[in-house]
Amino acid sequence: MADCPECESGLRAEGSLRVHEIIECAECRAELEVVSLNPLLVALAPEIEEDWGE
Repeated sequence: MADCPECESGLRAEGSLRVHEIIECAECRAELEVVSLNPLLVALAPEIEEDWGE
């Protein structure tokens, strides 16, 4: 089990995860990126800027 870096609540691995997969914290809804599987480690997902053609 890993802790959310935003709210520090415990995260449970549901199903099979992959490195670089984006998951969501059930408590604070933060988007997290899986950085390691054994041990399970997550980090805040990088924000992706969207280009709307402006």
